[in-house]
Amino acid sequence: MRSGIESDAGSMNGAPRVPVIAVERIEHALFDAAQQREAKIALIDGARSVPYGALAQWSAEFAGDLQARGLTPGDRVSIYLEKSAEAVAALYGTWAAGGIVVPINDGLLSRQVDHIVRDSESRFFVSNARRLARIASDVLSEVTVLEVEPPATRHRVHEPPERGGDEPAAILYSSGSTGRPKGILVSHSNLAAGARIVSRYLEIDESDRVISIPPSNFDYGLNQLLTTVLRGATLVLQRSMLTADVCRTLVTHQITGMPAVAPFWVQLLQDTSPFSRMSFPHLRYITNTGGALPVEAVRQLRQTLPGTRIYLMYGFSEAFRSTYLDPDEVDRRPSSIGKAIPECEIFVVSEDGRQCGPGEVGELVHRGPTVSLCYWGDPETSMSIFRPNPFGPPDTSERVAYSGDLVQTDDDGFLYFVGRRDEMIKSQGFRISPTEVEEIVFSSTLVKEVVAKSEADALAGSVVAVHCVPADAGKFSLDDLTEYCRREMPRYMIPRRIYVHDAFPRTASGKIDRKAVGA
Repeated sequence: MRSGIESDAGSMNGAPRVPVIAVERIEHALFDAAQQREAKIALIDGARSVPYGALAQWSAEFAGDLQARGLTPGDRVSIYLEKSAEAVAALYGTWAAGGIVVPINDGLLSRQVDHIVRDSESRFFVSNARRLARIASDVLSEVTVLEVEPPATRHRVHEPPERGGDEPAAILYSSGSTGRPKGILVSHSNLAAGARIVSRYLEIDESDRVISIPPSNFDYGLNQLLTTVLRGATLVLQRSMLTADVCRTLVTHQITGMPAVAPFWVQLLQDTSPFSRMSFPHLRYITNTGGALPVEAVRQLRQTLPGTRIYLMYGFSEAFRSTYLDPDEVDRRPSSIGKAIPECEIFVVSEDGRQCGPGEVGELVHRGPTVSLCYWGDPETSMSIFRPNPFGPPDTSERVAYSGDLVQTDDDGFLYFVGRRDEMIKSQGFRISPTEVEEIVFSSTLVKEVVAKSEADALAGSVVAVHCVPADAGKFSLDDLTEYCRREMPRYMIPRRIYVHDAFPRTASGKIDRKAVGA
């Protein structure tokens, strides 16, 4: 990574001084790695091994393709591909051309893709024939569609743009508490800081081989790519989520680092999985985020992986990663989310705006270089989440991010997750808007009222449950509604449980009493 000189940032109200590193552009890490270790394997994608030199050349060629098609700095480029070397080349190629990446989960369907493409005002749409077959033709009527061609066929040269630092690099779509997914605008500096910070406390170096499980449209999955490239390590792209296949990859490729979300760790520990009966001597560390890992699961992981360091982490997309628990503390504090990551600071803020003391519940507020720029095209919501530092001087221009998550600390300053302020559903690592689920169910015309809620599940942690009042009770069919949801929703959003009601409870004002539904 091309960088300036590390220095100490000024502190606010006696807050600890945090190191800041000036950066240019996130793709510089790839091109620097290609110069330093051209033949080193950057990616393993099935039977393909892609060296750093080839990946850099491929990305540069794709950047040239975009510029030849008319891309100008700041144009949005939606990337709708399965986890693959092509997707990685498209990411880095878009950055090298000066574009803003809009990664789209390849499990999303036409309705969700249409929203993201239109909301981001993408000019380009990168995909392949298999994925394009899922998309309605009108979705792509106003974008330039292109594929990532095989590497080293054109040698088209791109013109590096004079952009970077706080310039936007990506729009990451994540469901808000209401409405459709919102785009979180992140800068080159945000992405570089996330890669630098995480690779630092995980102690990643070029000898590591990291398995890529979370998708790259999530900040968690994207960071696996950025940290391995930054440190010159190797990333093994894992497409199959069958536990036996994942275990096979861990052994075959001698994986040293494995990030995953809590439901997948629970799935790996089930009796039907071979994980607990196998040995992984090369596995140096594992990480968890996207939801709390049950204490019993932590205990089982410690038994199965006695020589592996376990990092329990917490983050929210608007600030990427906020805390991690030192592996040496896991046995003593298995339910803790730890303390602030390097270069960042965490406040626990009460409703009246003061810092909470030990044991007192308040909202987690994040300060540091990973705080995103804003919500794309949504200044009102941006102002509610990205606010001035409440403990800085009155005229401070520094922004912090309010998470909406309630936490508390113990006497030693370790943080513990308590709950959400809103009704967000978190399932299998995905954040799901109840309103979005309700909109789709209502569009089936099979129901006249619907409420989507989170419901506890032993494997997934929580799942989507739908409560509905049929539009015509005599003709209503659970099978018909389930089939409609399967056609219109990505897999993670499909309700696991559907409850039929004659009517919903109401508040005094006549509104649906959402808390009472299903209680």
